[in-house]
Amino acid sequence: MGKPGPGVPAGVWQEADLLLWKAPTSWFSINAFFVLDGDGRRLRSWYVNFAHPTCRTDAGFDTLDLIVDLVVAPDLTRWEWKDEDEYAHVRRLGIVSDTEHHAVDAARGEVLAMLTERSGVFAQAERWAAWRWEPAWPMPRLPRPVAAARRVAPEGG
Repeated sequence: MGKPGPGVPAGVWQEADLLLWKAPTSWFSINAFFVLDGDGRRLRSWYVNFAHPTCRTDAGFDTLDLIVDLVVAPDLTRWEWKDEDEYAHVRRLGIVSDTEHHAVDAARGEVLAMLTERSGVFAQAERWAAWRWEPAWPMPRLPRPVAAARRVAPEGG
């Protein structure tokens, strides 16, 4: 996150617009990062973040980042793994379990197939690259103060 501009409180996201897709049971999210470019904006990159499936809480949603990511060119022609060394380190430390590792490996395969086949979110990549935030939409806000978060167990779990 960049240095806040005049009148912008510290911690306010302002470097790029972000459009994020995350199926609740998925071990990854797909993010589109948009940056200002002249008088408009452009898709800077696609970013695939590998993380735990999402759990609903009273305060919103919880997940856990699993370190490794995939950065994809806007036109989907190139991609590069990010933080593989850190991922290997947290594996050695046992922070990412064998079960989580197998889930991440399966998710990696799923994402690479989506890229190769231009399926899922990537089937509409050009349409999403043209996406714009509608200024009339209200700014999302979390309630203040956020109540102590508690997990809401899924049905049967």
